[in-house]
Amino acid sequence: LYLQKIPEKSIVLLHACAHNPTGVDPKPEQWAEMSAIIKKRNLFPFFDMAYQGFASGDVDKDALAVRSFLRDGHQIVLAQSFAKNMGLYGERAGAFSLIAGSKDEADRTMSQIKILIRPMYSNPPIHGARLVSEILGDKQLRQEWLGDVKLMADRIISVRSTLRNNLKELGSSRNWSHITDQIGMFCFTGMNQQQCERLTKEFSVYLTKDGRISMAGVTSKNVAYLAEAIHAVTK
Repeated sequence: LYLQKIPEKSIVLLHACAHNPTGVDPKPEQWAEMSAIIKKRNLFPFFDMAYQGFASGDVDKDALAVRSFLRDGHQIVLAQSFAKNMGLYGERAGAFSLIAGSKDEADRTMSQIKILIRPMYSNPPIHGARLVSEILGDKQLRQEWLGDVKLMADRIISVRSTLRNNLKELGSSRNWSHITDQIGMFCFTGMNQQQCERLTKEFSVYLTKDGRISMAGVTSKNVAYLAEAIHAVTK
């Protein structure tokens, strides 16, 4: 494992769930193995959680990695975003959490963080944060939000399945199982740069040159067209 080779006390950046860009998350037993190695080698886990709820449709299940590391006694940093799962992309609302070993350590760390953020933004915009606080602090609004998150996650899962089935029905000889094996908002299609460029030029389908596509932009109305375009450039 790469974790066994990097220098001790290194910071390890981990995507908590719905990995961007691969769409592939570690299994619970793999998280446990990583946790043990990180602890043994005195590495520092820094979690990036930008898509909580979009992996499984359940925000609690998607917090599995973070909570398991805390149970294992790690001191972690968690950078959490509500931009996507609360539809606040223009607000860039989020939270920065740091688990310290003591109050004194927390106070000293906070003083250093304040020094860092002062020249960057000093005081973050409060509007988005208040919206998040209102939703999470109200039982009815929170339940409604949790339902909305599950609805969106289920929609993405459904459109993945539809895309794969459409490609199969079109007679594609390629194995597209990775489309449904992956989770979250993004999908690595496996297409090369030339195929991606053809998709853009000939079909006005936009994706990164490495073949990553946003599944959030795929709908029941355009999934058939997308399948036909992908089939045309990969057959």
